[in-house]
Amino acid sequence: MKRIILPVLATLMWVQFPAYAINDKYRKQLEQSGCTQVSETQGCDIHKSRAENAKAGFTNAAADSAHTQTPYVGQWVAKSDAGATVATIRIDAKEQVWVNGKRVNAQRTDGTLQFRQGKVTFTIQGDRRLQNEDYWTDSDAGTKGSIQIE
Repeated sequence: MKRIILPVLATLMWVQFPAYAINDKYRKQLEQSGCTQVSETQGCDIHKSRAENAKAGFTNAAADSAHTQTPYVGQWVAKSDAGATVATIRIDAKEQVWVNGKRVNAQRTDGTLQFRQGKVTFTIQGDRRLQNEDYWTDSDAGTKGSIQIE
């Protein structure tokens, strides 16, 4: 009996199906209403608008600031280990990026903003509490360096 139970349990533990907390429709309702799952339990109505819920005293400061502010905004300078300027970077409030005056496409990836110009990949950390985490790498030359805000 033990010979059968152990392999079956091990197999069941190995093949677990993912569970999703909320579905897409519910997530969209939360976004449009300005509610969170916690504030909904406190009376925030997901069927009302963000403005109606704000008037009732329910605000989501984290979501509101995420829509209006981005930690990447500013002028940045990519420097080599020797201290020479590799690139100047400008990022606006809509997370549009210019490297040395040329517009490049950027994408958010795992808490960072990443973009490329040629063989150089730039990575800027979204959590500004983390120091010296912004960097660039040149895949062709095999070099790397830091990025600093001006």
